[in-house]
Amino acid sequence: MAGILVNNILPQPPILRSVSSSRRPSIRTLVMVKASSEPSESVSVSTKTSDDTGAVVFTAPPGFKPPEPKRFAVKSGKLFDVLGAAIGLFFRFGTGVFVSGYSASFVSKEEIPADQYALRLGGITVKETAKVGLRPEKPIGIYEFEGCPFCRKVREMVAVLDLDILYYPCPRGSPNFRPKVKQMGGKQQFPYMVDPNTGVSMYESDGIIKYLSEKYGDGTVPLSLSLGALTAITAGFAMIGRMGKGNLYTPAKLPPKPLEFWAYEGSPFCKLVREVLVELELPHIQRSCARGSPKRQELLEKAGHFQVPYLEDPNTGVAMFESAEIVEYLKQTYAA
Repeated sequence: MAGILVNNILPQPPILRSVSSSRRPSIRTLVMVKASSEPSESVSVSTKTSDDTGAVVFTAPPGFKPPEPKRFAVKSGKLFDVLGAAIGLFFRFGTGVFVSGYSASFVSKEEIPADQYALRLGGITVKETAKVGLRPEKPIGIYEFEGCPFCRKVREMVAVLDLDILYYPCPRGSPNFRPKVKQMGGKQQFPYMVDPNTGVSMYESDGIIKYLSEKYGDGTVPLSLSLGALTAITAGFAMIGRMGKGNLYTPAKLPPKPLEFWAYEGSPFCKLVREVLVELELPHIQRSCARGSPKRQELLEKAGHFQVPYLEDPNTGVAMFESAEIVEYLKQTYAA
């Protein structure tokens, strides 16, 4: 059974920390973490010292230059990582790769202009379409972590529905969002969803999947997400290739704004990046763009090229492709 809490105003308590040194007078540092559905202020970090000179500033690593995107390329030494991340596609029957109502047809290359997204392989052009439902006005917030099979189920449904989600990573040992879930819902259980568009918040993966399907889809839940215990078991098996990744917190600096991450659940390259986003507890808006998503055209227009994962960091101004390089960028920029 899904537990549902309906609130007119979602609780957003600040997290207070005191920092002291034995060598000098105590200085209090106030770190406010605000959960909100607005992308520009969904996580605000305010650091104030006693003389009000403190500031949180993030910059790209010295000499950093975004890499050129390389289609279908795997960086040397990363092949087994990619293969391990891809195992989940087999156990989950490809769930999370296609948007609901997906269809594809072969067309002539002249039928689709060069500035329009299409799957082009050699001389073959494939036109892809899908059916998307009501779009939420504000991003739905989900508290979860990569290594949880129940969380994976919800992420697969998000890809099917082509929803943009504000993810608050909650790896074990993390100091910010994991405790916040207990403050808001009364227990530390994942996934936990907060929908600012309706005031609904709830635990239980099956309940969240049903809610999202009815509110933002046509009410249909894919068979692969409707098999009860078997769904959970296969979701667990899907993590065998990356066992332990995306589970434990790595000390990191919390950015003032959530990162924007163009990705979808079925991509092994995207999974490798999400593991690090979660381990560093970096809140991020995931722009879901599974096969058939109209957001593939949006990314093509924005970046001049479609490829995922694609990261936009409003805290540093960096925008980049290539999973292995994104992972290194995140570690260099945010790891404590």
